[in-house]
Amino acid sequence: MSLTIQEAAQEAATNLEGEVVTQKEFSVINLIMEGGIGGQLIIGLLFILLAVALYIYFERLLAIKSGAKVDVNFMNQIKDHVTNGNLEGANLLCAQDNSPVSALIAKGISRIGKPLEDIHTAIENAGRLEIYKLEKNVSVLATISGVAPMIGFLGTVVGMIISIFEIANSGGNIDIKTLADGLYTAMTTTVAGLIVGIVAYMAYNHLVVKTDKIIYTMEANSLEFLDLLNEPA
Repeated sequence: MSLTIQEAAQEAATNLEGEVVTQKEFSVINLIMEGGIGGQLIIGLLFILLAVALYIYFERLLAIKSGAKVDVNFMNQIKDHVTNGNLEGANLLCAQDNSPVSALIAKGISRIGKPLEDIHTAIENAGRLEIYKLEKNVSVLATISGVAPMIGFLGTVVGMIISIFEIANSGGNIDIKTLADGLYTAMTTTVAGLIVGIVAYMAYNHLVVKTDKIIYTMEANSLEFLDLLNEPA
């Protein structure tokens, strides 16, 4: 009797060990590989969108930081040159500074002698051009932040279709293994789409805040320059 119990215990332990061995490890790579070709294609597309979003973010961030560097004494030096009638020196200073603010001031200096309204219009037009340069490709981040979750949801729909197809062909014998590919596709693509969308959304808003700060600086310096021209001689 005791021998039979020991044999049964050993058999149960062997079966348990076999089950443990066949368990799959939880990892991102395994989830992607188990998602089927449809899920892999969608996740591959999302990775491409993520790479594009990160490239645009860092490229624009460096450009915006470069444009935000303005010498604190820049406007004081411009005032001195303009007051003394040294427009060539003022233009040279703007060329050396090489920032959106200096571009606006240089445009205003080139119009000195014309009506103040014409100078104001010229500075506004130059400002629109500088803002366009700062916001180059930033709208792509906004697009990715909206499209990525939708692509992930598309993967969810594809995964559910695969699962329903497997159920329909199972002949009433539903086996969770037959549904695994569809479920993996549905879950992994949804998560990947949300991650890419969140990253792109945060990157977009950060760049917008940085750009708004430069725009405010451009407006403040432009008004200061116009006030300088409007001062009585």
